[in-house]
Amino acid sequence: MDINREIHDLRLPFIQKAGVAHKITFREGHVLLFLDQMLKNKEMHGSLDFIFVDADKGNYLNYHKRLIDLVKIGGAIGYENTLWNGSAVAPPDASLTKFMRYHRDYVNKALAADPRIEISQIPVGDDITLCMRIY
Repeated sequence: MDINREIHDLRLPFIQKAGVAHKITFREGHVLLFLDQMLKNKEMHGSLDFIFVDADKGNYLNYHKRLIDLVKIGGAIGYENTLWNGSAVAPPDASLTKFMRYHRDYVNKALAADPRIEISQIPVGDDITLCMRIY
């Protein structure tokens, strides 16, 4: 899902080269609206193996509230850029943008406190938080 078709088109050759194009369905549009539509279909609950989120960072918690119901138990959600340029480990009095402080103080802590998932940090680029749904 992406608001921008060009992003998918840029990734498509890599998806095809990996031989997984038949497993991926691209949807263009506003992600939260599409997720709400998916959640109305009870057959979609617990049906997805893996979800990767590199989207509007300000909506990460809104995505998580919806995605946790769509991913199956044992499935995973990967959230991109969760170290927030090092702000995740910055001291409490560090000079941070409002955006970085919000994510450090709310998004990461909310994911860590969610009892439905186990999380791991993958130190690639600006980090990926991998959340495995345990129930």
